[in-house]
Amino acid sequence: MSRLFCNGQPADAAALGAALVNYGHFTSLQVRNGAAQGWALHLQRLQQATHELFDTTLDGAQLCVWLNDALAQCDMRDASVRITVFSRAFDFRQPLHAVPVDVLVGIAAPVAPPATARAVMSLRYQRELAHIKHVGTFPLFHHRRHAMREGFDDVVFVDEAGRVSEGSTWNLAFWDGAQVVWPQAAALRGVAERLLIAGLDRLGQPHTSCEIGVDALSRFGGAVACNATGLWPVARIDAARFEQSDRLLQLLQQALGQTPWQELQT
Repeated sequence: MSRLFCNGQPADAAALGAALVNYGHFTSLQVRNGAAQGWALHLQRLQQATHELFDTTLDGAQLCVWLNDALAQCDMRDASVRITVFSRAFDFRQPLHAVPVDVLVGIAAPVAPPATARAVMSLRYQRELAHIKHVGTFPLFHHRRHAMREGFDDVVFVDEAGRVSEGSTWNLAFWDGAQVVWPQAAALRGVAERLLIAGLDRLGQPHTSCEIGVDALSRFGGAVACNATGLWPVARIDAARFEQSDRLLQLLQQALGQTPWQELQT
């Protein structure tokens, strides 16, 4: 991140040191002209995870003030934003103590999704508390590093039952020739995925979710990855190749376009 702010102030060493405790959660988003797609969902994610991890309430209005002020101080209307919720008062020795939460806002240059189709390797792994976008990202990056050493661009996770769940930092949609298919397994249901589902509904495009075994990927013609950065086609997973990923990409881009950009307010 190019600049960091904690509770509305430039982050100092004390704030950053507390963030290293590795107990917290976050959301990442792309801001364009001071707005974001699915901002209400990002805010909802932060509030729900704050309640689950800290048993307290996150002040959404105050967060929006801090976020907009950070963008203004950086003089950026287009940016990559990461909002992390943690607590400088959290003590892992006494984790049940009620503590106030802190908000770390990171502002960096905007980024775009990969421009070319990705080759992905499957790997048996299940994230802890998969439904929370928590700060325990070490395994995600380590497994992606392993996949790249093996000649792939990224990694997709498979659970103990052999079901495809999610990518390292993204969700995955498949095309079976008639409808969009979402893998059904424990995973972080990302904001981009939720926006795409809503967009497909608006378009009247059929979609479903079902358990997808890693050994059954060859039945799909296309695959597309999605996260807050955007959408990109998947060329193959292991030996299974997807010749219709560009077609699925066009459909999902149209679906995402159904979602208006929201101002960063409650």
